Amino acid sequence: MSTKNTYIFTVIILLFSTTLIQAQFGNGNGYGNNGYGNNGYGRRQSNIPQSQQAPEKAEPLTAEEMVETQMPAIAEALELNEFEKAVVSTTLIKYMKQRIEIQILQLETDKMREAYEKINLNQDAELKAGLPAEKYEAFLNLKEDGIRKTKRKKKKKKN
Repeated sequence: MSTKNTYIFTVIILLFSTTLIQAQFGNGNGYGNNGYGNNGYGRRQSNIPQSQQAPEKAEPLTAEEMVETQMPAIAEALELNEFEKAVVSTTLIKYMKQRIEIQILQLETDKMREAYEKINLNQDAELKAGLPAEKYEAFLNLKEDGIRKTKRKKKKKKN
């Protein structure tokens, strides 16, 4: 064999081997995706699941559900007995419904503020009549400070 024939034979083998490698492993250099996405391997799927339906809007909580979620923390912070829990929960539910009705009406800002102040005054008066004085004061502190701060203060006092 001559040098020219050896050279042509080597070039043919190299071309044939790269074709085999591409056929076996895909397009190695990443070019020419053949319209099938990444490296010619066909359609790629996302790892994120696709929802078939539009997600439903969560319905807003009712007054009962709102109070029910907060009541255990309130009862623990104020150390309420069963009767006091019932008084507080019914009062809070009653006035929470009124607040929701005010929100639905979408009044002007001043009228809405007045309505909320009136609701708060009525709620406080009803709770004052239904709870002992020290627990009513604790409720007012809880309302101002929040549940976490009230619990922290009680722990500090115990220590």
